[in-house]
Amino acid sequence: MGWAGVSYKTICLMDIHEASPRFSMIKNSDGSFQSFKNIEQLSDRSLEENLDTFRRLKEEFPNKFLLVSIMGRDDEEWAYLAKKSEEAGADAIELNFSCPNMMEENTGSSVGQVPALVERFTRVVKNAVKIPVLAKLTPNVDSMVPAALAAKRGGADGIAAINTIKSITEFNIIDKLYEQKELPKFAFGGLSGPAVKPIALRFVVEMTQNEGLKDLHFSAMGGIENYQDALMFLALGAGSIQITTAVMQYGYRIIEDLTEGLSLFLGRLDMSLSELKNKVFPQLVDINEIERDVIIYPKFIRENCLHCGRCAISCRDGGHQAITFDETRSPILDPKRCVGCHLCLLVCPNDAIISSEIKVKKAINIH
Repeated sequence: MGWAGVSYKTICLMDIHEASPRFSMIKNSDGSFQSFKNIEQLSDRSLEENLDTFRRLKEEFPNKFLLVSIMGRDDEEWAYLAKKSEEAGADAIELNFSCPNMMEENTGSSVGQVPALVERFTRVVKNAVKIPVLAKLTPNVDSMVPAALAAKRGGADGIAAINTIKSITEFNIIDKLYEQKELPKFAFGGLSGPAVKPIALRFVVEMTQNEGLKDLHFSAMGGIENYQDALMFLALGAGSIQITTAVMQYGYRIIEDLTEGLSLFLGRLDMSLSELKNKVFPQLVDINEIERDVIIYPKFIRENCLHCGRCAISCRDGGHQAITFDETRSPILDPKRCVGCHLCLLVCPNDAIISSEIKVKKAINIH
């Protein structure tokens, strides 16, 4: 259908018994899909079944990329799985140091949280194969940089990030309580989808901006649904993109929108991805460098106003009480109270408020 290749579900030598059901969902306020949570672990197929699949994929699609994800419990298993995958046609190995749903010691995210283990198992795999090796790191840490540097010391050719975020999502207790039925069991699991994109971007940027990691390949994922999402990761240093939750939601057909959207956008700009990165990265500044001495006022587009009152209510109850109504329920701004936070702009349901070009120097209060 046009994808560059596949990142295959993590293979292992463990006996995997999955739960049913094993997905839950976060919904938007209108009831539509927002994000998934899963308690799924690894491939429940035998190693030989998976290796046979790799061989058939490479026979049928010799020019497509096969990234095989593996997870071992000790040095021997990591090396064995890597060798077998390489022999079966893998183009690269991804080391799953990040699944939050594993129960056995020294597996999944419990490895990714210990840089020494990341370095050790990465080195074991690099010594076992000739193909590139990527370490897939866990976001369930304060910073991924220590684990990424450890993976590099172990010989990793790249980093894959992020895996799912350990979390609890919605569980329905209200209806059960009303119906006096037994409450459902719930557990920690891994959150994926659009909700994790800002967190994924943060981790990817921290690593791509780190001087000690500049020569690594970064394969990014986390909440990517369309070409705009993909473009953000690519512009911030990712060399490749992986997508799973959006495929689960919409199917493989989304590749058409992704590739066409990226091509058309860059074509209109007459710009390459490397040129785009050179424009975007300088705009990423430390929070201490952000301008704090001016106010940028909101501007009301009167013809778009629904007179719903959202802006005034939000400003009154969550802002600085700078918006009131006139007799037609049209908003009126008090510039003496407005601090330019733009809360009103964000809650407006009909694009009736935009950021103005007016920048005003803050008054200096001397006490």
